[in-house]
Amino acid sequence: MPASGLSEILAPGLCVVFCGLNPALSAARDGHNFSNRSNRFWQVLHLAGFTPRLLRAEEEREILKYGLGLTSAVSRPTKSASELKHHDYVSAAPALESKIGEFGPANLAFLGKAAYAAISLRAQVEWGRQSDEFAGASVWVLPNPSGLNRAFNLARLTEHYRELRSVL
Repeated sequence: MPASGLSEILAPGLCVVFCGLNPALSAARDGHNFSNRSNRFWQVLHLAGFTPRLLRAEEEREILKYGLGLTSAVSRPTKSASELKHHDYVSAAPALESKIGEFGPANLAFLGKAAYAAISLRAQVEWGRQSDEFAGASVWVLPNPSGLNRAFNLARLTEHYRELRSVL
């Protein structure tokens, strides 16, 4: 279990592991990933076709049935991911790489550009599939589903997640 107290949802050979930037304070308090009502993760997973029904944060372990997993790039909870700095992602990268290498998912989907940009040492990162791999997994960068991410409405978020779903 990471330092945040939240359970990671991981198993060997998953199709996709979704990698959040870090846990929200509310998720750490509630003990469930993406538990804040304003977070659209569970809704987007369902709308994009990853799950046959809308799951609640309390049902988070059910995603394993669908070949999906969850982790965070940085385990330290914050009110907003904007509190994290470049060095937070870089220093967390070896542990993430070890974890992904151990569990061997086919795809790793970073939820937001910040973590992948820092880890890959790139100034610019585009949305979608990346040209390289991370610990043997194909890398995707998807918009962060946080309610604080006002640049993406529900329809646009779903469109990006559906792109990943369509290639699985």
